[in-house]
Amino acid sequence: MTINVYTEQTPNPATMKFMVNKLLINGSEDFATREQAEKSPFAKELFKFNFVNGVFFASNFVTITKTEDAEWPDIEAILKEFVKGAVESELKIKDVAADEAPNFEGSEIEVKIQQILHDYVRPAVEQDGGAISYKSFDEGVVTVELRGSCSGCPSSTITLKSGIQNLLQRMVPEVKEVVSEAL
Repeated sequence: MTINVYTEQTPNPATMKFMVNKLLINGSEDFATREQAEKSPFAKELFKFNFVNGVFFASNFVTITKTEDAEWPDIEAILKEFVKGAVESELKIKDVAADEAPNFEGSEIEVKIQQILHDYVRPAVEQDGGAISYKSFDEGVVTVELRGSCSGCPSSTITLKSGIQNLLQRMVPEVKEVVSEAL
């Protein structure tokens, strides 16, 4: 199979989404630091580039966060070539494969919230090169964590309040507010 890599801009100017025509991972993995990347041969190699500041994998893409002093026109082709080579040589994202089927826990309301986030919100957030994970539900407040290009993105607050909060309030009347846990 010939691996094709193409890039997509994300709402976050510091990140770029590198799409491939192959499933890389079920679920997602976030490596926000060089230390975290030690667990991932693929991310560890990406962090060897001094302009890489974060690596996030989901389904068929890797979102790369660049350092402030790097410019996409200077590094995009280098990263594209690296991602193509890494996927072709089957460089592992994680050393240990885990069962990635969603396992929702908690009360009936919590399970319903997690299912909605998984079925409706996750695919949309992944389109922008990010990920969302459920943290808690307490007294009407749903706490989520935004990762990948969503982390630190200027429009993530709008997404959170206008999109996710409105959806959950419509589908789960007990939800009063949705907040994001800072990383």
